[in-house]
Amino acid sequence: MAVEARIRELGTRHQSLEKAIHDELSHPAVNDVKLKDLKRKKLRLKEQIEALRATAH
Repeated sequence: MAVEARIRELGTRHQSLEKAIHDELSHPAVNDVKLKDLKRKKLRLKEQIEALRATAH
């Protein structure tokens, strides 16, 4: 059950990063460094979620 809770937590953080990326892209002057950092963090979370799902089954 702890694994499922961790997956949910990471999913929430993943969604928050998705919103932050969308917000950054909506600005007229996109900060490329910030955008790249947000995308990298989002990818790491996705990889962690996938790894946890693989071990949970």
